[in-house]
Amino acid sequence: MITLLYQGHVLVFALILIALIISLSFHEFGHAYTAKLFGDDTAERAGRLTINPIAHIDPMGMLMVIFVGFGYAKPVPTDPRNFTSRWADLWVSAAGPGMNLLVAIVAINIFVLGDSLSWPYFSEVGTKTFFVYLAQINLLLMIFNLIPIGALDGHYILPYFLPRKLSQMYRYYNDRYGNYVLLSLLLVSVLGIPVFQNVFKLSQSLLPWIIFV
Repeated sequence: MITLLYQGHVLVFALILIALIISLSFHEFGHAYTAKLFGDDTAERAGRLTINPIAHIDPMGMLMVIFVGFGYAKPVPTDPRNFTSRWADLWVSAAGPGMNLLVAIVAINIFVLGDSLSWPYFSEVGTKTFFVYLAQINLLLMIFNLIPIGALDGHYILPYFLPRKLSQMYRYYNDRYGNYVLLSLLLVSVLGIPVFQNVFKLSQSLLPWIIFV
């Protein structure tokens, strides 16, 4: 992202940054809200049951996004002992990517509707840039977080769809080596090897499929 500033695209940089902050905030809110639904108020007591970015954005994680293209928000705290269902972990984990999908759908359809009805400002380049990037960033976050490696949401979801022995084996190795694998993949990606290229392509290809107006 920092290259946008070097190239003089200050407005585009600001719009993408705002869209990213919104996306991360809704992602974490999704986790917190679903945990509350399943009986765990740990996130609520920690002040995370909100879409206020101040509660979710990690300054170092945001700086990493700006300078290296990858970052993170503050993880939502949960206490599985409070969950009222054995499926709670699955739904709480899926809620973050699910919220990203919802935001993407709302964002792109608002823009398409506003543009088709000639609402004020919706014909401007800045408006289109913001809404399109908001939708694409959310689709990207959804797909990326569903990857079952390391601490990403997908590693909580995948075991529910595996046979018991395979699930136990997966949990064992991911707990021990998953974060190292993820960090290694992020590192080589930053160095220019497009290991996540298909993730980006998939997120872009999904955009036309979520337009309903």
